[in-house]
Amino acid sequence: MNGEVLAIFTAAVAEAPLQPVPEASLEAGKGLVGDRYYRDTGTGTFSEKLRGSPDSEITLIEAEEIERFNADFGLTLGLGAPRRNIVTRNIRLNDLVGRRFNVGQVVLEGIRLCEPCAHLAKIVSPEVLPGLVHRAGLRACVVTGGTVRQGDAIVAT
Repeated sequence: MNGEVLAIFTAAVAEAPLQPVPEASLEAGKGLVGDRYYRDTGTGTFSEKLRGSPDSEITLIEAEEIERFNADFGLTLGLGAPRRNIVTRNIRLNDLVGRRFNVGQVVLEGIRLCEPCAHLAKIVSPEVLPGLVHRAGLRACVVTGGTVRQGDAIVAT
């Protein structure tokens, strides 16, 4: 099971538009450097009871699911619209829950599905709630840090 990094996004503060970047530094136990959820910054809108947990370190979503969502609902959401850090292609992220996988030189571990929430529906479109259930990506923790770049291979271990 191999895929690739199609795009990388980050936002410095909650609700700010995500910005595409060609590469990003990931730090073990903290997340994507400079992102709103980088450990202990407290600038994201993630559930207060889970703040500081590994659930907020990094999120991924499949480009194929964004494309399917757009086709199903007649929308044209861009790759950054679902507000996930890494957009992938050719890998089923749901299959990586509970597994370690390499993204370029970085090692991540899938924690759980990144289900759509009311906050995302408010920012993006109400259709994300029914349209992205079990398809909105993966929450992962950073096991081994490093730099992730567009085009990097994603390999399940």
